[in-house]
Amino acid sequence: MLSDRGFAELRDKRVGLLTHPAGVNRFGMPTVRILQQAQSVNLVALFGPEHGIYGNEKANQPIDNATDPRTGLPVYSLYGKYRKPTPSMLQGLDVLVIDLQDIGTRSYTFISCMKLAIEACFENRVDVLVLDRPNPLGGLKVDGPPMESTWQSYVGAFQVPYVHGLTIGELARMAVSKPGVLDITDAQRRAGNLTVITMEGWHRYMSWPKLGLKWIAPSPNIPDFPAAVGYAMTGLGAQLGSFQHGIGSEYPFRILTHKRANLDQLERELKRRSIPGIAFERKRFKSGSETGLYVRVTNWNAWRPTELSFHMMQIAAMYEPNPFASASSNQSSLFNKHVGSTGWWRELSQKGSKANRAGYIGIWERQSKQFQLDSRRYWLYD
Repeated sequence: MLSDRGFAELRDKRVGLLTHPAGVNRFGMPTVRILQQAQSVNLVALFGPEHGIYGNEKANQPIDNATDPRTGLPVYSLYGKYRKPTPSMLQGLDVLVIDLQDIGTRSYTFISCMKLAIEACFENRVDVLVLDRPNPLGGLKVDGPPMESTWQSYVGAFQVPYVHGLTIGELARMAVSKPGVLDITDAQRRAGNLTVITMEGWHRYMSWPKLGLKWIAPSPNIPDFPAAVGYAMTGLGAQLGSFQHGIGSEYPFRILTHKRANLDQLERELKRRSIPGIAFERKRFKSGSETGLYVRVTNWNAWRPTELSFHMMQIAAMYEPNPFASASSNQSSLFNKHVGSTGWWRELSQKGSKANRAGYIGIWERQSKQFQLDSRRYWLYD
């Protein structure tokens, strides 16, 4: 813990902080307040990711720079005109502290924000200190298609499986240790200084419920742990087509409906597929005015987080004209930036509901196992 060491790494330095609402200590005190109140810390600037430092900004909405009304410090937005800190933002800083709660899936943008921040700091000779946080899905779930370099973007900054099984600190270590991850020169990468403050008591088998910690929403549509689980399960499956997965309801990413299929059809088709580790139950939502299929994880070990999404894609092509064949270039590009697989897009757009889902899932499973072996060199926990 940084505070347990008397903030030694920050003493006599001008400090910037990149954070959001889930950046709190085990007692619920925000890192902003902790650093501002620490006599040995000179906190001079704040940086905000998507949704802002207080998490009250909508998804995909640009955010302007501002002055924080609570501290009087400047807040530089990294989800507005710039997504990478500019030299003027970093001017005068000795170290940037990064305190962001990730949810374990590649397209969640906080890890992209961290990567660009590290690049900027190393280019401008500013040290980086990452406060590590748990991967809510644990450190043993690795699943889904890896990111092909063609589709790297802000919703896919790392070439990792969709569910990567690493903490944000371990991803930072990967970025700095592995040539080619950061878009800077090798000399800048080698000269940069990264420190990761590790967690005490976290083990790779621990998903969020095993921690005994209060969940604080890192973004508006992830209000609880079930939503984080659902994001990995259904987020890709509702990218294109007529599926809806509960955004705007009390069960975001967990409750399925389809604009062109009634609930009987949908339930029959999903249950027929016998997807390992999950079950479907009818549940009312939006204050009881609608009914959908709630996705329940019944066997954590058998559960492959992303598999449901690929069934959803096939079903989307069953109950409507193939949305993948008729997609615009912008739609296909956005889809592929999230999924990361050119081959799967080609399969879907050509064959629709007949796409060889099982074949691709088998390939990705083998690639995920190899990634997990290769990524052990960045592990900070057993």
